[in-house]
Amino acid sequence: MSANNPLLQSYDLPPFSAIRAEHVLPAIEQILADNRKAIAQILAEQGKAPTWAGLVLAMDELNDRLGAAWSPVSHLNAVCNSQELREAYESCLPALSAYSTELGQNRALFEAYQALANSAEAAGFDVAQKTILEHALRDFRLSGIDLPADQQQRYAQVQSKLSELGSRFSNQLLDATQAWTKHVTDETALAGLTDSAKAQMAAAAQAKGLDGWLITLEFPSYYAVMTYASDRALREELYAAYCTRASDQGPNAGQFDNGPVMGEILDLRQELAQLLGYANYAELSLATKMAESSDQVLSFLRDLAKRSKPFAAQDLAQLKAYAAEQGCPELASWDAGYFGEKLREQRYSVSQETLRAYFPIDKVLSGLFAIVQRLYGIEIAELKGFDAWHPDVRLFEIKENGQHVGRFFFDLYARANKRGGAWMDGARDRRRTEAGSLQSPVANLVCNFTPAAPGKPALLTHDEVTTLFHEFGHGLHHLLTRIEHAGVSGINGVAWDAVELPSQFMENWCWEPQGLALISGHYESGEPLPQDLLDKMLAAKNFQSGMMMVRQLEFSLFDFELHASHGDGRSVLQVLEGVRDEVSVMRPPAYNRFPNSFAHIFAGGYAAGYYSYKWAEVLSADAFSRFEEEGVLNAETGRAFREAILARGGSREPMVLFVDFRGREPSIDALLRHCGLSEDAAA
Repeated sequence: MSANNPLLQSYDLPPFSAIRAEHVLPAIEQILADNRKAIAQILAEQGKAPTWAGLVLAMDELNDRLGAAWSPVSHLNAVCNSQELREAYESCLPALSAYSTELGQNRALFEAYQALANSAEAAGFDVAQKTILEHALRDFRLSGIDLPADQQQRYAQVQSKLSELGSRFSNQLLDATQAWTKHVTDETALAGLTDSAKAQMAAAAQAKGLDGWLITLEFPSYYAVMTYASDRALREELYAAYCTRASDQGPNAGQFDNGPVMGEILDLRQELAQLLGYANYAELSLATKMAESSDQVLSFLRDLAKRSKPFAAQDLAQLKAYAAEQGCPELASWDAGYFGEKLREQRYSVSQETLRAYFPIDKVLSGLFAIVQRLYGIEIAELKGFDAWHPDVRLFEIKENGQHVGRFFFDLYARANKRGGAWMDGARDRRRTEAGSLQSPVANLVCNFTPAAPGKPALLTHDEVTTLFHEFGHGLHHLLTRIEHAGVSGINGVAWDAVELPSQFMENWCWEPQGLALISGHYESGEPLPQDLLDKMLAAKNFQSGMMMVRQLEFSLFDFELHASHGDGRSVLQVLEGVRDEVSVMRPPAYNRFPNSFAHIFAGGYAAGYYSYKWAEVLSADAFSRFEEEGVLNAETGRAFREAILARGGSREPMVLFVDFRGREPSIDALLRHCGLSEDAAA
């Protein structure tokens, strides 16, 4: 079997087209069995005097082999989901969870790491090696190494169940998103929609063998209706379907309900935290983060909310007044996007749709690459003739001074059976192998943009351009590392609330005239973004930024509060309502079930960590302010950022790296200024 199983062969890039559902479980079972034998042998050989090569490097090899098999499977499950693959993926989760817990509770392995950390050899280790040992010993404690046997067993059961529930949450959300469509045969119902949105809907209908147009809950389709559809009833219908996905409300009420899943996840997380001696899961989550305490996180978020809420209230008052003038005296949630876009157009004569013509995908990519080439001294070129999971996927290589650095896949467009949202994941880590060769990194960069309409290139909204830059920032963090130890190379070992620094930092160039000159060009004429349009776009940058800020703070506070106060008798929705009382200015209807689709915290890594976006935004805005002072395309400043932040991965505490770059600790002022929420901005 193993001879025919692509997941058991070594490869340069994953053999995506050869991977079948039936390969998955046998490969994972085989590798886990091999790894267990190898670990027993490592411990027998290393005894009481372990060495870096004999212990850490040997473990890296085992992790790498497992990652090489599991990473493409997990990736395919997200981007080409099918019933067979989903079942194969889920069949491995209990075994992987058990293996991970078993490693974390392996007393002999823990003692070997401890002995290495205390050895004479360790005195000569570099900073990255010392950090890896510190993290390893911390992670053993967080895996329950010090617990009595019965509690260790309970820990293992809880972890296994949590991994299964996270997957179930994700699947039910995907199924709920796919379960609802609206078939339109009368074009007048689509009044106000852009030609590109209608072309997309016509293509979706055609793919299902239907005439007319098909509206779906995939984000480009949802966004188009909420922003442009003149038919208020259509907007309300779509809003109700979208915000009740995977819940007990809405058109498919109860069918894929994530409510019970969330309850179970929260109970188990609380139990896990208490097993490990923490009062709640929020405190446990901070054990591996930059923030020092729950109080610090909550006061940071509340301070930001207090500063932002007056701006948000002002934004809403202006929006309501405008909507009333347009004949909509009662502004509802399904009206905000529509009238917001109309008001933006009226006030600044600029719309996302007008801008779209200036952001054809290839122009945006060539400009993005030109910016990072200038800042970081790298070259990026497209590669052809590789094995992909979908025809739209593209592959690029990064070089520096002609030398290979790493590669990344781009999968940019929304389609059926692909998870929503945008993300980066490391497909392979940069590391020095046991044999002494240097393994180069590979990244997957995934978005859900509007695909090309017939006869046109894919045209991005400026929001989509910003998303692309954001994910590429994560990619650069993974790919431009100079660290050669797997545990802290790239994004590995980086505190979760600092991991968004490089991604949010990259977004700044989407708003800089020098950056925009490189990434924009009309898809027909190639004309750069005209000065008047650029001026209007920059003037509109902070349009409704108060409302956007309190919305993000609502998510962050809800997530943290949910995990910090679980067990106080409040339901998920009651916690959310309490947060809304405190920070939000516009209340959604009672049937809204936003938490049921909040995959970041229930199926991603952001549990009690969604605040990281705002936390890291303070860091990224302040880091960028050095470029504002020294030149936004200043190569010297770019190299300094690369060497201080991107190159060093998780090898040092994020605050140490930030201070190395900025010369001081971060200040919130730059963020408030960038968002137009500072006192002088109000003047």
